Amino acid sequence: MEYVYAALILNETGEEINEDNITAILESAGADVDESRVKALIAALEDVDIEEAIETAAAAPAAGAAAAGDADETDEVEEVDEPEDEEADEAEDEEDDEEEASGEGLGELFG
Repeated sequence: MEYVYAALILNETGEEINEDNITAILESAGADVDESRVKALIAALEDVDIEEAIETAAAAPAAGAAAAGDADETDEVEEVDEPEDEEADEAEDEEDDEEEASGEGLGELFG
């Protein structure tokens, strides 16, 4: 995670996000730097607009809260039927395992 934080610091200060700058920040913080992680981060951020990503991430919780507020105002409550079939439960468990194995985003790569 510290690798992503280093990139965010560089973005916030207007410095170029490159291997040397990421390494310098991590070393100044006393972290052991893994060059392959630095290279992977630089490659992952190559076509990313960090400001846009931050705005999108900040908007997602606000949109979720607004949707939850709308749901509270409705008088109808939808009931969700739980699957009683054991095969359906096993299929859901397998899907969850596959999602965990695939990982998502930079957090999985650097977390």
